[in-house]
Amino acid sequence: MCGIVGLHLRDATLYPRLGALLTDMLGHMCDRGPDSAGMAVYGDPVWSPPGHATVSLLDNPATAEQLAESLTRATGVEVIAHDLAPTTVLHAALDATELAEAVRAHAPDARIVGFGSGLTVLKGVGNPGELAHRFGLPAAQGWQGIGHTRMATESAVTAEGSHPFSVGPGQCLVHNGSFSNHMGIKHELERHGVRFDSANDTEVGARFVAEQLAAGADLEKALLLLNERFDGFYTLLVSTSDSFAVVRDAIACKPAIIAETDRWVAMASEYRALTDLPGVENARIFEPEPEEVYLWHRQ
Repeated sequence: MCGIVGLHLRDATLYPRLGALLTDMLGHMCDRGPDSAGMAVYGDPVWSPPGHATVSLLDNPATAEQLAESLTRATGVEVIAHDLAPTTVLHAALDATELAEAVRAHAPDARIVGFGSGLTVLKGVGNPGELAHRFGLPAAQGWQGIGHTRMATESAVTAEGSHPFSVGPGQCLVHNGSFSNHMGIKHELERHGVRFDSANDTEVGARFVAEQLAAGADLEKALLLLNERFDGFYTLLVSTSDSFAVVRDAIACKPAIIAETDRWVAMASEYRALTDLPGVENARIFEPEPEEVYLWHRQ
């Protein structure tokens, strides 16, 4: 049992409140996943300023400032670091892939858990609400955010094993449930050169989606293909640099609720996570149907 929350803002006047709203939603899901938590924010001007790429990493062997100084010397572009332990967040006026490659070269033992233009991923072990406040999530701004509270079933309780899994530029996936045939798909992806960072079944789903997108599929097609290939019981929330999508398996036994207004679209494992959103009393509220992809794009 895990908890999923996500918020896609249509109204720019709400952007300054994204982090506070997401923190509140995450707090309602703590009892669904007390082990660890992760969150992703799109568009925060401090963690990922306009025109900058951001890389989030765990297991940084140096201090955040030391790594930033090393990367600045190597790239010739100023790299700024934020120490949000255990996550280190770096941003610079570089291409996201270029910054990620520089991080891998100068901190080969670190694990990149998110990268992209405008995307910040934060992960940690412990109470999700406490983690959100420690990271400073209530003050975050932006146009989209997702969060996950984890109760580990498939792998160890570590920051690396927490969701979201962000394995392609600007992409994130959070998951409630389990895939029963993920090992076969993992081995197939490995034969095609895909490398994995964990034993988590969710990473297999994230890598599969990333491969489909890289091959030219749009997000809807990628998730329809996932439904065809993966067995198990699952609800997924998938975000990209311009999209927000929800999909469930054919049985749809893992809970999910969607609320939509002119100002925002929100998704959560339970309705209680949506109760404090502005104007929720006027929202269209519904449960997503099995195997149907629900997709919204940034305007």
